Amino acid sequence: MYRIEYLPDARTDLHELAYTIANKYGMPQTSEKYVRELRGVIESLENNPERYPIRQNLSLQQYGSNVRRVNYKKMAIIYTIDGLMV
Repeated sequence: MYRIEYLPDARTDLHELAYTIANKYGMPQTSEKYVRELRGVIESLENNPERYPIRQNLSLQQYGSNVRRVNYKKMAIIYTIDGLMV
């Protein structure tokens, strides 16, 4: 198993996403469910994060040389595998 670490920008993005869905669109229950499921996909990366291939897109290289991507609905989850398993 790996430990998931969120960058500060990722935490901000999740908070802003939840706020926008709940307040701008007036859908607090949808906001809660969407963010919970999105976090579930992220947390599932604790087990076998290598299952998604390394991406070579130039736009993703700013995140590292071993950057990977997984999608949840219309959201892209960008991550790298760094360090040892816990």
